[in-house]
Amino acid sequence: MDITLPAIPAKRYFTIGEVSELCGVKPYVLRYWEQEFTQLKPMKRRGNRRYYQHHEVLLIRRIRDLLYDQGFTISGARNQLSDSAHGTHTGHSPATQAQEFRAEAQAAAEQASQVSHLELEDSLGLASYREVAREAYRDSYRARAAEVSDGSAHTTVSLEKLSLEEVREELLAIRESLLA
Repeated sequence: MDITLPAIPAKRYFTIGEVSELCGVKPYVLRYWEQEFTQLKPMKRRGNRRYYQHHEVLLIRRIRDLLYDQGFTISGARNQLSDSAHGTHTGHSPATQAQEFRAEAQAAAEQASQVSHLELEDSLGLASYREVAREAYRDSYRARAAEVSDGSAHTTVSLEKLSLEEVREELLAIRESLLA
């Protein structure tokens, strides 16, 4: 039953559904494991919603490995976890565990930095586009209003709102003039 589990995203809290997907275990199994393994204590918020932290996701993956892959019983897995907490774990050396944890943390950090850069670019791009569009609309509106108040405007100038396409054209023209 050895399946490849997805990388754990760099988040602070995970819902039971997210943990279920990350660990390849059904939510009802996670709730049962909370009763059997005292180390597993997710934070509960409104309406008894469970929120797991990163270390708990790692613990669930370890429990899953012991039960499903290594064939331990629940009491055997419980003993194995308590032995590893006391430093008498025989499966992996502390150095190997540290390397595994470091590799997983690096992968999660790289994934988070890629996602955060993309989200940041998207949010800044959209926000700055909206701001520039607003400014272009305001400037053109002020200019037309000034022409009307001076009497220098033609009678065909309307004071209606600009369409999105007109704002886009104005922005492109402003961009070209700034780049020239």
